[in-house]
Amino acid sequence: MKFKVALSGLLFFALQSAFSQSIDLKTMPHIGSVDERYQSYNIEMCEVIGGDFWVPYHLLDSVMKHSGKTGFAALKWKIEPINLYEQKLRNLAKALGPAYVRVSGTWANDVYFQNNDEPVMQSAPEGFNNILTRAQWKGVIDYVKAVDGKLVTSFPISDGMHNADGSYKTDQVKALIDYTKSIDGEITSAEMFNEPTLASHGSAPKGYNASWYARDFNTFSKFVKSYYPEMEISGPGAVGEGGVLTTGNSAGIEFDLPTDELMSKLPEKPFEVFTYHYYGGVSKRCGGNQTPESVLTEDWLSKTEKGLRFYLESRDEYTPGAPIWLNETAEAACGGDPLAATYVDVFRYLEQLGRLAKMGVQSVMHNTLARSEYALLEHDTHEPRPNYWAALLWGELMGTEVYDAGTLSLGVDMFVHNIKGNENGRTLLILNTTEEEATVNLPGRGKKYLLTAEELLTKKVKLNGTELNLVNGIEVPELKGQKVKGGAMSLPARSVLFVTIDKI
Repeated sequence: MKFKVALSGLLFFALQSAFSQSIDLKTMPHIGSVDERYQSYNIEMCEVIGGDFWVPYHLLDSVMKHSGKTGFAALKWKIEPINLYEQKLRNLAKALGPAYVRVSGTWANDVYFQNNDEPVMQSAPEGFNNILTRAQWKGVIDYVKAVDGKLVTSFPISDGMHNADGSYKTDQVKALIDYTKSIDGEITSAEMFNEPTLASHGSAPKGYNASWYARDFNTFSKFVKSYYPEMEISGPGAVGEGGVLTTGNSAGIEFDLPTDELMSKLPEKPFEVFTYHYYGGVSKRCGGNQTPESVLTEDWLSKTEKGLRFYLESRDEYTPGAPIWLNETAEAACGGDPLAATYVDVFRYLEQLGRLAKMGVQSVMHNTLARSEYALLEHDTHEPRPNYWAALLWGELMGTEVYDAGTLSLGVDMFVHNIKGNENGRTLLILNTTEEEATVNLPGRGKKYLLTAEELLTKKVKLNGTELNLVNGIEVPELKGQKVKGGAMSLPARSVLFVTIDKI
């Protein structure tokens, strides 16, 4: 899908006028700060232990034909555990650091931690469906240390976590904590379990409701606070509410534990960190209908703010003052669309980071690092996708201090942070989602980092006109900016511009 720049003189004049207002960095209001690990990511428990995960689109028809499965199960296939010791993977991940590394997901809800060094059990104990070994968890801990990460996770909630009378057992929580500490690891933050709003889809016991959740949480919270108080309790990790998921098979979805009902049963200020998940829709696997054109609209890009507003109301009512994390997000649920792996999703990725930073979110954890179409890296080769290069630029250039940049023009958005490591400098992130060239007036001399591509659905991107590639196949290249003067600057159609200005 090629696109060309074609501006008439009249349109060019109109666009210049739209940008005639000055960008005054000296008086631009400071509106907040974000965590130094604002940009973070998920490695799902399914990836760590191996299990059923999303079939790649190019294999979907063939796998469905021969699997003998039907319905939702036919969309997934067996994947092998990820090798967290692979040097290429670690090199690319470390370049994104510091970051929170979240190991959770649906498979974490019924996984049994085999806390010994004996051969892997043939099957999980009753009440669990999957097995996490010491070696696999040590791989997670070693990886987190190697990439300047902090570990975020969750615990099981399946029948095996409950006594015959339905009361919650803490033995698996204790076992994972004990082993983590024994290998000099740390769990920074943990939810009791993943996505309680969809509990029946996440292995919770039959009939699980908000009152049962509250009983379990009281036991869980009391244990953690006395046994491992250095681990923050986060939650609820809810997803999909607020009228966000309204396409495909998610339309009219019923939530097992609506957040307001769940929170109303809990003690005052139950979570040290308030967490939620966001997907703007579901992928084509599950009936979604996103297109390259639709995901560049303001309606699509602003949905992340709509999702946040719903959960902010709950945070403010039940856990006022707690930091809020979006600890699972991507282009679309159900593994992402094919377009999630291409250049067009760079706009959603960066707009989401920019918009949520302005609204006070402290960390955004992308799903996933290296699995399915929505991953930052290709599944098997771990080659960078366009979103990886966007993430790398954000991580190297955008600091933690957030400023209100106001608006530029319809389809051309700007976000301003301090330069990373330089409180006095500023980084401007300007995204042109339109089909036309735009003009921006830079407020001073600096360096530009311009991301472009030949087409929207390519996996190849250019930085200042040069295609981005790894060095020696496994190392991240130096991202070099080009010097620019202040004043009018052309911004190509469908392009992303970072500009660093040292002095304001």
